[in-house]
Amino acid sequence: MPRSLDYRATSVHPAEKVYAAMVDRDLLEQQLKHLGGPGAAITAYETEPGGVRYTLRHGISATDLPSVVTSFIPGGDLKIDRTEHWRSGGAGRYDGTGSVEVVGTPATARSVMRIVDVDGGSEVMIRAEVTVRVPLIGSRIEEAVAGQIEKLLAAETEFTLKQIS
Repeated sequence: MPRSLDYRATSVHPAEKVYAAMVDRDLLEQQLKHLGGPGAAITAYETEPGGVRYTLRHGISATDLPSVVTSFIPGGDLKIDRTEHWRSGGAGRYDGTGSVEVVGTPATARSVMRIVDVDGGSEVMIRAEVTVRVPLIGSRIEEAVAGQIEKLLAAETEFTLKQIS
């Protein structure tokens, strides 16, 4: 059974400014340099009318993972390919979808994302669902992967908001 997670963060900046920073290629590269882990890179990036689509590769060292996870990872380190597709949803609103593949494992994630103006600034909302298709211990792995995703989202948000300020 998939593990769901909800992430929210607020900013004093308008949604337009937060969105622009979150999808800026140079800022994404800086963010990956600081937070992306081993082998981090932008593997695809394209703008399109009203939006952007990109794929980021993250790495998590095997030493930072619980043994239940590392036992299923070829080569030890975890490689995560994350694709996001963002588009304008109208004044003060940006909508996105995301997919995550944990390379070489039966772990995936899907997300729906939104940045919207609220009183006094904006709010980022992400709803994700992590699925690991491993009999018996899949739920333990889902919990570990979801925990890593939540930590990454918090760190990325903090990084982006510092860059805006």
